Amino acid sequence: MALSSPGSNKLGAARVLVVVLFVLISRCGATGGGGDNDVSHDDEDAPKHLGCDNNFELVKVRNWIDAVESKEYVGISARFGASFKTLGREEHFLPLALLDSPDGCVNTSQRASGAALVQRGGCSFTTKARVAQSAGAVALLVFNDREELYKMVCYDNDTSLDIKIPTAILPMSAGNSLQSALEANKKVRVIMDSPGRPLVDVAEVCLWLIAMGTILCASFWSAWEAKEAAHERCKRLKDAPDAPLTHTSTVAATPAGNGLYVTVTSAVLFAVFASVFLILVYFFMSKWFLTLLVVIFCFGGVEGLQTCLVAFLSRWFTHTSRKFVLLPVFGSVSVLSMLVSPFCITFAVLWAVYRHVNFAWIAQDILGIALIVTVLQIVHLPNIKVSTFLLGCAFFYDIFWIFISPFIFKQSVMIVVARGDKTAGEGIPMVLKVPLIYDPWGGYSIIGFGDILLPGLLISFALRFDTVTRKSLREGYFLWSIIGYGLGLFLTDVALNVMHGHGQPALLYIVPCTLGTIVALGWRRGELGSLWSKGDSLEMQLEDDCTEA
Repeated sequence: MALSSPGSNKLGAARVLVVVLFVLISRCGATGGGGDNDVSHDDEDAPKHLGCDNNFELVKVRNWIDAVESKEYVGISARFGASFKTLGREEHFLPLALLDSPDGCVNTSQRASGAALVQRGGCSFTTKARVAQSAGAVALLVFNDREELYKMVCYDNDTSLDIKIPTAILPMSAGNSLQSALEANKKVRVIMDSPGRPLVDVAEVCLWLIAMGTILCASFWSAWEAKEAAHERCKRLKDAPDAPLTHTSTVAATPAGNGLYVTVTSAVLFAVFASVFLILVYFFMSKWFLTLLVVIFCFGGVEGLQTCLVAFLSRWFTHTSRKFVLLPVFGSVSVLSMLVSPFCITFAVLWAVYRHVNFAWIAQDILGIALIVTVLQIVHLPNIKVSTFLLGCAFFYDIFWIFISPFIFKQSVMIVVARGDKTAGEGIPMVLKVPLIYDPWGGYSIIGFGDILLPGLLISFALRFDTVTRKSLREGYFLWSIIGYGLGLFLTDVALNVMHGHGQPALLYIVPCTLGTIVALGWRRGELGSLWSKGDSLEMQLEDDCTEA
């Protein structure tokens, strides 16, 4: 992503590289739930006819082996038979048994008082269900010959269906585990259910607050740093009128004054490069590629966490923050940064090693928030013209790769990448996520970094503009843009529920609510021309005000 940097004090190549990689990768995530939110759904491509037209439902299978609860499995119900929703009560604590025929294709005199377990193959699924039902089973579990779940449908010759028992298919590993326990003469009992998801989960509210708080924090920091940097330059101008101005900051070891300004060209190229990167991830995503993304995220997280901690601690450790040491490769580094770096590196490494544990999302969110805030200090939008190109390109980028790409690739490219379909369900780490609390299916509510970062650039610009023009909160643009962002996130969440959890392009709702609001207000107030082309002179206006004073 091509960026221009004002002044002579430029960022190091390593930091610029991290920013570029981060911005590109941040658009590889769709906003949505971390699991399969569509508990019950139809499939127009799957055959159905009268008596065999059930929706496919996810089925939760809890099991106890010799009275000890074992791993919970998830399957999918068949087109035929009853619903598993009737079997979710504790009184349906069913014993599980194998039929005489492993594949359940041969009628047997065996009586099954609970649920039956058979393997796939040998005959149709409806035949297996009829055999199990005639044996007295109240439910049937079929385990697949692979890990993927297969949708069990009826064949054209299945004209007379009288199947009353619910039937579901399980992954191969689940079936092998249950079969091994039964063959070892262990007592296995199961509870099967297909619970619905709550309309709203507390996690979604928490994620909304986190996204809003991240942008608020970054915006106020960006505006304060820009003002401090301008006052510093103005003070230098007064002390030495003939000396050349340099973009520095009174705050040691922070990125203020070192801003990288997005250009129109880079805004357009962003969508192109982001699309190329998304395609590469889609086709080459694997365990090693995911590991590479984790490493990149750790580098960015260390940089972000260190920047935020140094900026915070420098208020109390002023002397340490202003004392620098010249190091090979790294150049001039503050002593405070050297002291903070080991903690940041250790924090990121521990997350990478233990990222699969239940509470690892907390560390991931901390690293992610710190990185987003840092990028919003480094990358700036100079005016609304560039903002329109950047957010407009991102707007159509999201729509294409979520809604239009299935017509080309047979599936939504961005959703496949975000869900981690090719990496055993582990998605890219460039997301903020909060575990669903009241959802019986578990999973996470997630939002891609780009859905915070790109609107955050616009909102940070709005606050800096309000600061320069001395606008009140109500008369400015920052308040209305942040309200618009919150509304856009809310509409995204509403769309997720309406679309039964199908991943949504958050920028589809956020861009009109933020950029549209600022443009509409600017046009109504007669300030659109100033916003459109003169926003890039913000720092010079601050310096002029200081000189006049």
